[in-house]
Amino acid sequence: MVNLFMDYKEVKSIIEGLLFVSGSEGMEAKQIAEIIEIDVEEAVDICHDLAADFRREGRGLQIVEVAGTFQMTTLPEHAPYFEKLAYQPQQASLSQAALETLAIIAYKQPITRSEIEEIRGVKSERGINNLMAKKLIQEVGRTEGPGRPILYGTTKEFLDYFGLGSLKELPPPPSFLPQDVLEEERLLFDQRSIFTDTAGESSSHEPEE
Repeated sequence: MVNLFMDYKEVKSIIEGLLFVSGSEGMEAKQIAEIIEIDVEEAVDICHDLAADFRREGRGLQIVEVAGTFQMTTLPEHAPYFEKLAYQPQQASLSQAALETLAIIAYKQPITRSEIEEIRGVKSERGINNLMAKKLIQEVGRTEGPGRPILYGTTKEFLDYFGLGSLKELPPPPSFLPQDVLEEERLLFDQRSIFTDTAGESSSHEPEE
């Protein structure tokens, strides 16, 4: 039964927002149902209804169900345009935010998006997507926790990009201190010279992109 305090249209709108913010990890119907306080079967039906809306309206996004998880993704036929965006010359260099995300993955891999965001203190989905598009990181598996979040790690292209023979050539990693996330990040990037020197980035902290 749909939440008594919300009508069907509102519930569908909330689910659309949830799928958007969950990114590539998506959400299981059970998670959606618990958040909105509706039946699991109702959550599944609404996701299917929402997917039909997207198809009927010719949207640039789609909702797909993969192994019981609903995800909002781009259309496969649009992939060539996204590749052009990712590899435009002005997109070649890495922003400070992307460098931070990449360094965290390099030192802490395999690591989930939520763990990266816990360290950085900001959303990192866009930075992760950019790094994926540049083939500097890749999906290396999934955790066994709820929703089975994606684990990320670096690639051979990462080593080539920074002129490394192996991950062993990275500077010694800092001590990660969960009780002090900001200090943890500062310590990490005190040792990021191989990133900034190679990519030619400024040392100012930029917002996530």
